[in-house]
Amino acid sequence: MDVNVTLHLAQRPEADELLGRSPLAAFVGMLLDQQVPMEWAFAGPYTIARRLGGEDLDAHEIAAYEPEAFAALLSTKPAVHRYPGSMAKRIQQLCQYLVEHYDGDAARVWEDAGTGTGTGVATGAELLRRLKELPGFGTQKAQIFLALLGKQLGVRPKGWREAAGPYGEAGSFRSVADITGPESLTKVRAHKQEMKAAAKAAAETTARAAKTVKATKGAEGAETSRK
Repeated sequence: MDVNVTLHLAQRPEADELLGRSPLAAFVGMLLDQQVPMEWAFAGPYTIARRLGGEDLDAHEIAAYEPEAFAALLSTKPAVHRYPGSMAKRIQQLCQYLVEHYDGDAARVWEDAGTGTGTGVATGAELLRRLKELPGFGTQKAQIFLALLGKQLGVRPKGWREAAGPYGEAGSFRSVADITGPESLTKVRAHKQEMKAAAKAAAETTARAAKTVKATKGAEGAETSRK
């Protein structure tokens, strides 16, 4: 991971600087990126680090933190997330997993090939598998994070674009992986709005079709009863 990269996801210089140099902060930001604005989510790691009294996040510290106290830390206004309690639990589960499987070093998810050679994950497919094993990372979130690693953070194992699916496409504006400044942020937001509108239209079409089928069956049943 290129630690000299400054991301532009939190839209706050100090928070974005942390995301660019800290693999764990990037993971936590990605985990928080749901049901809240992107900037709110990716500012979360910086807020947590400051409230813990440090310049970075430590997986060992968070994993061992008393759960109620950690939830309270995230709930303190301004809250780190709309659902600080549930997200505190997820962050601790993520850190506990990283401690158990990678000795708390988030970068080893892609740097440790499991062979002792230190050559890193060989393929994008293998990296995707590892990302999907992380608590809170489903297929979509794992693919977006893989695309972020490849497009902006210099982590590019063989076949990483293919493993990232549509999020790995060059020149796309689908996700946080494509945000490098205000212009690209606007394009990504526009794409997401289009996707939401399409999903809503599809749901409405399905609902209308189901209603039509129900009405038809009802009419056929009434006709049969009259006979």
